[in-house]
Amino acid sequence: MSHPLDAAHRHCQSLQDAVHQLRRHHLRRIAEWGNQLGAVLPVGGRLLAAGNGGSAAQAQHLTAELVGRYQHDRPAYSAIALHAETSSVTAIGNDYGFEQVYARQVAAHGRPGDILLLLSTSGRSRNLLAAAETARDAELRVWALTGPRPNPLADAADEAVCVHSPSSATVQEAHLIAVHILCEHFDAVSAAPPSAPSASDVPLGAAVEVAVADRDGAL
Repeated sequence: MSHPLDAAHRHCQSLQDAVHQLRRHHLRRIAEWGNQLGAVLPVGGRLLAAGNGGSAAQAQHLTAELVGRYQHDRPAYSAIALHAETSSVTAIGNDYGFEQVYARQVAAHGRPGDILLLLSTSGRSRNLLAAAETARDAELRVWALTGPRPNPLADAADEAVCVHSPSSATVQEAHLIAVHILCEHFDAVSAAPPSAPSASDVPLGAAVEVAVADRDGAL
């Protein structure tokens, strides 16, 4: 008979393994996304974000941090969680089908140079794939946070961070860490003085450089 806490220990170990993999392979890309947001949002660009179920909640978490604040006061920036537009979602789903609930909103709100971030544990949600295709046609940049490769959404995006865990719960938890790292780096970049280098040239912070190094670390 297994101990009552065995499942909890396995869950924590799964998350620790996923975070270790995130640290080793993806922190630089997430920091670069923060750089790009720092170049797009302060000049009037927009972030659109979408997901299904728990991933929709993650998308809304991110947009709330950008419209409100992450840790420190700063200007509000334009970020929309597409699933939260409930009347649009239900109208589009009713008239065009659930596959189009995000693609049609991307066509309405997205402008060239904007960014679309799509979150999916499977990377196979048809409504997110349709949104990615619409965004690419409209000259938005498409980022994806997914579960393990290979998956269609990672292939459809311009850039992807893929968490290699068999557990959907672990993937979502790692996605939340990625969202917070993205917000942290965006805040650092957007707070840079006007005379600082352009966002694309801002060097990664010391904390990111240390984390990217090939070292083990407990969660």
